[in-house]
Amino acid sequence: MGLPRSILSIQSWVAYGHVGNAAAVFPLQRLGFEVWAVHTVLFSNHTGYGAWRGLTLPPEHLVEMVEGIAERGALAQCDAVLSGYMGSAGTAAAILSALARVRTQNPQALFCCDPVMGDAGRGVFVHPEIPPVLKAQVLPQADILTPNQFELELLSGRRVRNLEEALEAAHELRERMRPEGPRVVMVTSFLPEKPSPSGIETLAVGEEGAYRVRTPYIPLDPPRNGAGDAITALFLGHYLRTGRLALSLENAVSATYNLLQLTHQLGAREIQLVAAQEEYANPSQRFAAERVA
Repeated sequence: MGLPRSILSIQSWVAYGHVGNAAAVFPLQRLGFEVWAVHTVLFSNHTGYGAWRGLTLPPEHLVEMVEGIAERGALAQCDAVLSGYMGSAGTAAAILSALARVRTQNPQALFCCDPVMGDAGRGVFVHPEIPPVLKAQVLPQADILTPNQFELELLSGRRVRNLEEALEAAHELRERMRPEGPRVVMVTSFLPEKPSPSGIETLAVGEEGAYRVRTPYIPLDPPRNGAGDAITALFLGHYLRTGRLALSLENAVSATYNLLQLTHQLGAREIQLVAAQEEYANPSQRFAAERVA
């Protein structure tokens, strides 16, 4: 047995609950990956509670952490860089700097970017400098992009009301992503104007075509923070394991649905990441991917 594959994950960290790295690291470890977690913030809990304690780490901290990993001679073994919420343009620059260092050592490493900017009903909730930086600097370096429907519209400049418009927007983003990569766009929580009675849709578009997975709606009120971070990590992990778009989508969506269903059944405020751990590699309830283009 060889060494496990490694992922550099640069995201936020909370002591209580599961968002950012606290939502992404454990599922990836359960899939068999070594995860090098570099934290952008150290908070007591996620900001959805309205109050928290802790600190935001400066971009220089991220550069130093990656430098320390590089000094161990480890970057050549890095198979992917994963990023989520970026608090400032400086954070984005530090992440791109880390990515450049990894690709110097391993040109085959993938960059999976969750372009966290906002959501339907809430609008843009990041600093105003972030959307332009994501469009102009981060998107052209991405191999895998995982926007929600609101972020898909924001990045593409298109209104997305149905499947056809969603696919057009996803293909437009693919044209602006790194040409050498697989250029995969996974659209989470897609709700067309005429929604399916089956519930929520998740789309994945890549060289293999376009696929959709439909899952029932789970009445979580309030919505559970961290689910987007978890599904992005799971999709990246399964894609690195299989290289198959439809299968990776099926596995990630099924596992995330089962995670949220368990969270709902237990009436928990935080996603039950540890309790649902058996779902990540082999989801107990599966939802099939349907080819749509």
